[in-house]
Amino acid sequence: MDWSVIYEYRELFIRGIINTILLTSVATICGTILGLFIGLGKLSSNKLLSIPSAIYVELFRGTPMFVQILLIHFAVIPSIWQTFFPQAEIPSAIFSGFVALSLNAAAYIAEIFRAGIQSIDPGQMEAARSLGMTKGLAMRLIVIPQAFLRMLPALGNEFIALLKDSSLLAVIATPELGYAAFSVAKNTFERYPPYLTSAAVYLILTLFLSRVVVRGLEKRYSPK
Repeated sequence: MDWSVIYEYRELFIRGIINTILLTSVATICGTILGLFIGLGKLSSNKLLSIPSAIYVELFRGTPMFVQILLIHFAVIPSIWQTFFPQAEIPSAIFSGFVALSLNAAAYIAEIFRAGIQSIDPGQMEAARSLGMTKGLAMRLIVIPQAFLRMLPALGNEFIALLKDSSLLAVIATPELGYAAFSVAKNTFERYPPYLTSAAVYLILTLFLSRVVVRGLEKRYSPK
């Protein structure tokens, strides 16, 4: 094993790590925002909101992310761009990666929000409404803040899973950590050093998320 290839291709690995963190961070933010609305949609009594939301969740949770990435990158995005922006260049693979990760994360986060909100005693909503709050205001100020703490462990697990799933984007040549390891292995015919290095980096990132970020949030927002 020639570990010198890691130093030789260090810039490729560094760029891959940065892109992996950016992909996961943006997908987490977008997926959380979209997941909140989808989760609320599933809880809505309006069938025009609840049925499409339920279909969305089942569709993305019931199909492999690998297939979703291929479909979004090679079919959905090119079709949309050719229809609405015929003169524009089709976005790069990293844009497809953002979209695929965000849409997939939204489906899982929607279920986390739904379960968290339903775990709150309905009396909380009734009490808020009796004080003159609208349903939306009561949800925003009373229900969701209480549900947030209960959702933190599940949200943390989803973020960690999203970080690891970002390696699937290597299939469309997104310049993230998994693709960096694959490229180095292909160019140098060294298998262990690049793949073990990428595995170690993923482990460090997931440990940081679980031990520092998630536990830090749980400690900060836990009842005193």
